[in-house]
Amino acid sequence: MATPPEPAGSRTKVLEAAAAMFAEDPTTRLSVRAVAARAGVSTGSLRFHFPTQAALREALLAGIYDHVFPDDGITDAAVPARERLLAGLRGLLAPLGTGAQARQAWRLVHDRFIDPEPTAQARAAYRELDAQATYRVRRWLQVLTDEGVLAPGDDEARVRLLLSVVSGLSVERAMPGAEADLLPREAATLGLAVDAVLGPAAP
Repeated sequence: MATPPEPAGSRTKVLEAAAAMFAEDPTTRLSVRAVAARAGVSTGSLRFHFPTQAALREALLAGIYDHVFPDDGITDAAVPARERLLAGLRGLLAPLGTGAQARQAWRLVHDRFIDPEPTAQARAAYRELDAQATYRVRRWLQVLTDEGVLAPGDDEARVRLLLSVVSGLSVERAMPGAEADLLPREAATLGLAVDAVLGPAAP
């Protein structure tokens, strides 16, 4: 028998508490007990609204995404689907910069996640960062599927393909001497990845 929900607004309290914890540390692990305690609700109530930790994280990421990226362009059907998806992927790469800026960004990643022995906290932090990127790309693909532009299929595999390409390109941005023709090569590679997902004839 399901645990009855606590007074109206407990779901909102849980999401607000999770958002506050996330704002304080984007890599924090949103444990059921910690979020429930922060929200001032029972763990049973939290589980009623969010049966799994993944469900809580998805709801939180959806709220953050809609707040931070209220109009990322993916829903603008007046723009060809291929261009919308390409723009989204370029948006994932843009904050990294190129050259020295990209090298500094990768130095931070190396120092935090690659060089030290992975602790449980480091693993959890990386999973949270990966979940954010995964949510964004999965949402883009869902919008295009709902429009009928993208045939239903294995979205998890499609997401991993696109994020793997973005990850590889992000490393290339940090390589010495890559700046000269970086953007044209990057655009061509992203185009191939998008065509592999949408099909070359996609509008």
